[in-house]
Amino acid sequence: MDTPRALTWITRLIEADTVSRDPNRPVIDMVVAEAERLGLVHHVLPHATDPGKANLVVTVPAYDGATTGGIVLSGHSDVVPVEGQEWASEPFAPEIRDGRLYGRGSADMKGFIGICVDRLADMAATPLSEPIHLTLTYDEEVGCRGGDVLVKEIADLGIAPRIAFIGEPSMMEVIRGHKSVNCMEVTFRGVAAHSSLSPRAVNAVEHAASFITRVRERADRWRTEGPFDHEFVIPHTTGGSNLVRGGIAFNTVAEECRVLVDVRSIPAEGPREDIIDEIRGHASQIEQAMQAEDASASVTFEVLASVPGLDTAPGSPATLMAHELGGIPSDEKVTYATEAGQFSESGVDAVIVGPGDIADAHTADESVALEQLMACEAFIDNLVASLRVENGAG
Repeated sequence: MDTPRALTWITRLIEADTVSRDPNRPVIDMVVAEAERLGLVHHVLPHATDPGKANLVVTVPAYDGATTGGIVLSGHSDVVPVEGQEWASEPFAPEIRDGRLYGRGSADMKGFIGICVDRLADMAATPLSEPIHLTLTYDEEVGCRGGDVLVKEIADLGIAPRIAFIGEPSMMEVIRGHKSVNCMEVTFRGVAAHSSLSPRAVNAVEHAASFITRVRERADRWRTEGPFDHEFVIPHTTGGSNLVRGGIAFNTVAEECRVLVDVRSIPAEGPREDIIDEIRGHASQIEQAMQAEDASASVTFEVLASVPGLDTAPGSPATLMAHELGGIPSDEKVTYATEAGQFSESGVDAVIVGPGDIADAHTADESVALEQLMACEAFIDNLVASLRVENGAG
């Protein structure tokens, strides 16, 4: 059975347990050691408050030493938890069975990262017409937090890449679009009392319910009125209140209730900031109603995550180059968000193209077909070959 050349690197990365709640430095340090072995420029960019987490940029310069411009290969180093899932094998001890590699992160997305790290030596030995940058982030799985910082750090470093390939699992299809993700926490604080004295209280749960109803009504209008983009499997913006916590007992008027709202918008909806402001406006109106009952009542609104959508043109440089390198053309846009939207918003032409199926990500017995990994290897090899400058000169 044929196996990917990068299997050793992929295995090492999967063995490193980098669930988002934990440090990602085991992966970062591993890749830094390889960059140092090859004499490559690299920047470890620590988390502002958590020393166990960092972003990483490794640059393979062009033949003339240039490190500005070029191509980004981007992946996130964190993975989702495995608690509560029944695995047939150990999630952090990768196994090959029936032509597939099993392990947490095999599809999402240590397979792609491992291939890129394995090919760093080839890149370093090749006179390139423009630089290649490998970027790794933290906390993608909890709101693309590391990516939001990374694109700013890249700008500060003056790297200015022109194209970014984000290796999320796409079955090696070239994905040009995805929805934005906006997660908001709204906390309603009322006035508690014994339930027999409810007219003297402000029921946070009941007011939260009014807010939830407004969010549902807005989602219903998105569903019926649009705007629509039929390249998405769900062609409109979606929204809902997906987590609610409030109250302490049946006979106590609830003093506090927290609601988590998720809105996923299509690019045609317009700026995601406008959507957030609309939901904030509903919360503000509920606060006014609560304070009409008691001036001490309040509502707080916090944006936990806001990831821009992606809407790359069919004829863009990233799209065309990805097709030339072996990525499969596709008009599909995906409902999940990625760091591609953050690169795109920062001015870098970006598409998603990576090995494996998103349906396998986050699941028990997460896996990726070996043939998918080898297809990705061919893609990266084609990239290096396409940038090769004969005799080391233009």
